[in-house]
Amino acid sequence: MLVVKKFGGSSVANKERIYNVVKRCIEDYEKGNDVVVVLSAMGDTTDELLEKAADISGDAPKREMDMLLATGEQISVSLAAMACDALGVPAISLNAFQVAMHTTSTYGNARFKRIDTERIRHELDARKIVFVTGFQGINKYDDVTTLGRGGSDTTAVAIAASLHADACEIYTDVDGVYTADPRVVSKARKLKEITYDEMLEMASLGAKVLHNRSVELAKKYGVSLVVLSSLERAEGTVVKEVTKVEQMLVSGVTADKNTARIAIIGLNDEPGIAFKIFNLLARKGINVDIILQSIGRDNKKDISFTVAQTDLKDTLKILEENSNVINAEKVAADEHVAKVSVIGAGMQTNAGVAAGMFEALYNVGVNIRMISTSDIRITVLINEEDADKAVRAVHDKFIPED
Repeated sequence: MLVVKKFGGSSVANKERIYNVVKRCIEDYEKGNDVVVVLSAMGDTTDELLEKAADISGDAPKREMDMLLATGEQISVSLAAMACDALGVPAISLNAFQVAMHTTSTYGNARFKRIDTERIRHELDARKIVFVTGFQGINKYDDVTTLGRGGSDTTAVAIAASLHADACEIYTDVDGVYTADPRVVSKARKLKEITYDEMLEMASLGAKVLHNRSVELAKKYGVSLVVLSSLERAEGTVVKEVTKVEQMLVSGVTADKNTARIAIIGLNDEPGIAFKIFNLLARKGINVDIILQSIGRDNKKDISFTVAQTDLKDTLKILEENSNVINAEKVAADEHVAKVSVIGAGMQTNAGVAAGMFEALYNVGVNIRMISTSDIRITVLINEEDADKAVRAVHDKFIPED
């Protein structure tokens, strides 16, 4: 049996936790399994590296940022391999270049193209535990690239898919996927199972348990994921195509505070304006979420949309540089907003979820600024200061206590 395990930064934050991770990996190894382990950078290492970069340069080239940030995972895997050796079990650490994890060339937000498996298989055949750096790859120029925050989840799933692994286990500091963030909603319930589609929506809309690209890959290649606690021995949450349990109307409520709203005011009300704007952003790899267009009046219209706060600076720069193409009267931005969403495959066959959500928000005095929907998701844009109470109100509305 081939098992891929992924451990996050808090799971390897210090010596004690590294040994805890290594001992859990050895347990599987001693059962006769082949074990590949993907690790994130230790604790707050990535944040510390970002601070060092900011101290040197306020606008560092993205290529150099990737070169810097990739060092964090190399520290983790090498220390873990040393711990394995100290416990008498053969192990080896490999970085993205040694494995050959090929990605696109977008620094800071690269995507996997393919993973060469020969080196990993060679080391597994030698009965070693293989520790692999998460979060990173190499592009066609042989430069180091990174996959964006949370990218180690994607690394684990990509390796599991490439190796046709029997299991892919994602270990975090929580013991599974919850109906809401337990730190915000004390009544949040742990789910035994959740579908890929539900998990993808939750991951894309603020749930920090899994990286959304990892779920996309898992769904594409049929990799069954299990989300488990690295610190406790508890049953986790299985993420797969179809769940066996009775479908809940709402599986989760999320909040995403990494959101900014941009309003482009006074655009010419003519064909092609929306295409020009969003094509400019797409060419720079900026993802746009909620979009609202006003009814045209006096041959003018407004378009509002949301982007991640981390993309706000680049978005405004693109709009400013192309102001003669867009020809708007004004561009305004607001960082003090948040997206609150309800997600559930059961919504496809049940009416009234939107009304129930809006009622719950009305009852706690939360104003809705924008709305977006899909078959299994309703998202509203609200003031950031209202996010936590909105999540609690909507969770109370749809998810009963056990």
